[in-house]
Amino acid sequence: MDEFLSRLRHFEIRIRKAVNSQMRGSFRSVFKGTGLEFSDLRTYQYGDDVRAIDWNVSSKGDGTYVKVFREEKDQTVFFVVDVSASQQVGPQHRSKLDATKEVCGVLAMSAIREASHVGLYCFSDQKEKYLKPSNSMKNGYQLIMSLYKLKPESLRTNLADALLFTLNMLKRRSVVFLISDFIDQNYDHHLKALARKHDLVVIHLYDQREVKLPRLGIIPVYDTESSRTVWVNTSSRRFRDSMRNTFEQNRTRLERLCKQYDANYLALDAQEDFVPKLVELFRIRR
Repeated sequence: MDEFLSRLRHFEIRIRKAVNSQMRGSFRSVFKGTGLEFSDLRTYQYGDDVRAIDWNVSSKGDGTYVKVFREEKDQTVFFVVDVSASQQVGPQHRSKLDATKEVCGVLAMSAIREASHVGLYCFSDQKEKYLKPSNSMKNGYQLIMSLYKLKPESLRTNLADALLFTLNMLKRRSVVFLISDFIDQNYDHHLKALARKHDLVVIHLYDQREVKLPRLGIIPVYDTESSRTVWVNTSSRRFRDSMRNTFEQNRTRLERLCKQYDANYLALDAQEDFVPKLVELFRIRR
């Protein structure tokens, strides 16, 4: 028990250090009053953002109109976190799931400090953990504690179901952080719907072992999600190229999809210092 509490305290200290130093002020414009709700239409004026033009109304020929939004002061920030078995890839001291928990914890604490309502949904191919959005500091610590202690019941992934749950649960426009390795299929439709309805930030966690395996000859590789062991030749150039190309194709497709539907996309190596990249992402968002 003492060892567990020590690790939890170390985890919390890392999060608080990132929030209090490098991230101070960086997320204020993201987590405070950034939700926008459609209010009215008015005629286009010089200097207006062309992205606000309502092309459906303007196409009727009565002039060019832009959408007017009002700011939602009561912002909801919701985290959709993949905790399936594929997230366990990585060295023993820091898997993708470890990095995912830290990224989510840092962002959650940042959001709570800006008086946002913060909620959490952890998924595999089922609901692993759900915390209803709340704006109390107690809820922030509960979220971090839940993340740290979470032991998923299922090994598999169903990203489409997780996105559908989020769509059905969040009634008002919110900032949604989707954190996953995106090793799944048939989720594009729900991802598009989520990006249309909410302010979506996609954080793609990966490990270098998924991109470039060391040359170890013929070795057994255990797939935790399918519970199967496959023998692969890591020295084979064809195998190594295929592995790298599969990852790059998936990353490029996901990034293109996010850009098409105005969602933010960030790819993070689970072994790197993620704080500078998060700060840069939100500098761009501002």
